[in-house]
Amino acid sequence: MPRLSEVIAALENLWPAERAESWDAVGTVVGDPDQQVSRVLFAVDPVQETVDEAVTLGADLLVTHHPLYLRGTTTVAASTSKGRVVHTLIKNDIALHVAHTNADTADPGVSDALAGALDLRVVRPLVPDAGDPQGRRGLGRVCELEHPLTVREFAARAAERLPATAQGIRVAGDPEATVRTVAVSGGSGDSLFAHVRAAGVDAYLTADLRHHPASEFVADRAHRPLALLDAAHWATEWPWCELGAAQLDEISDRHGWDLRVHVSKTVTDPWTAHAASTPTSDALGAPN
Repeated sequence: MPRLSEVIAALENLWPAERAESWDAVGTVVGDPDQQVSRVLFAVDPVQETVDEAVTLGADLLVTHHPLYLRGTTTVAASTSKGRVVHTLIKNDIALHVAHTNADTADPGVSDALAGALDLRVVRPLVPDAGDPQGRRGLGRVCELEHPLTVREFAARAAERLPATAQGIRVAGDPEATVRTVAVSGGSGDSLFAHVRAAGVDAYLTADLRHHPASEFVADRAHRPLALLDAAHWATEWPWCELGAAQLDEISDRHGWDLRVHVSKTVTDPWTAHAASTPTSDALGAPN
């Protein structure tokens, strides 16, 4: 069995910490470099549910996309939710490693996995990494569909292919418009609107779209119409877990490590239910 330090070195080769944004908190959070690793679990969130899953599984390493302490802390007391996570990990000899924005821009990265889940052909990064002379790394991806779909049909595909969440897929724009090219970005994506416009795509699928930026984007009559598809943050990033697990499996086979690598299917999206609006005779649908 490999030591944790050997597995972390392999993960750092996939997602170098120096490629993370300056504000990010990536790398190893908990773990003894000399401990042996035989079982690994990938998940989006380092929350109690996925940590408990790692305990039940007998995992030695939990790899997550989201950081545990993004803004720092002054306590790991078990009376806090994140402190309890730390206590559970240490008590059960489970290491925690985070790959966040360094996995977003990787080749392949989070948006490649999202495109793959939607059966899209990746053409190029949406926002290329200036440090990559080959032009393959960067935020988001510009993609093509094998066959044109309407916005409605593409939204239905996303709802079917991505993990089910309470939110589902929200659409802004003409549901019957034709989609041939799509920009995708796993996680929060309305900061990339200018790049989406410049890409000249027919639709943009991402998560966490806010009212005002989305409203202004679709109302911009200076540019041709473009559909927005808003999925749950967790759902757009979960496909990366399968990608990362497959990459570590390949590394394990190459080194003869015989690691057992798993992907958590626990839904850690914070939204747990959805109530559809009731149609009203009031054409404006004004609240009471």
